[in-house]
Amino acid sequence: MARYRSILSLVLVLLATFLVSCGGPSVATAPPTYTPSQLEKIQEYVPEVLAVRDRAAELQKLIQTQQWVKVRNFIHGPMAEARLSMNYIASNLLPQDQKSAREKVKNLLDHLVKVDQAAEVANYQQAVINSQTAFTDIENFLKLVPQPSTQAEES
Repeated sequence: MARYRSILSLVLVLLATFLVSCGGPSVATAPPTYTPSQLEKIQEYVPEVLAVRDRAAELQKLIQTQQWVKVRNFIHGPMAEARLSMNYIASNLLPQDQKSAREKVKNLLDHLVKVDQAAEVANYQQAVINSQTAFTDIENFLKLVPQPSTQAEES
């Protein structure tokens, strides 16, 4: 019986040694990347945001000439469409970027509301300040958007 226990102990020690030696450091996982379908969805909405960003001078001219009805139409039309596109893009970004992107979209909405309120009461100064900040929000948001050529080079 003593011999049986010694052999059993030896087998258990060998088994434990084998299991410990097989369990090396954990395998490093690659950082999350965009799938081609995610990039495709994102790039589908980017042109709408870029088109509105490129029309910044148009809104500034409307504010300078104090065409408040047209200012409000611009905010409720193209700017609102761009905000929707930004929300669609944000939902397709990597999880670590989604929170920041949603925050930037929320900031854009806040500034658009302030421009709208300023246009309603014909407050030139507030309209100028908040419209510039709104376009800055768009620029900051676009910095989070992956570029398809960059992703293709990394692969």
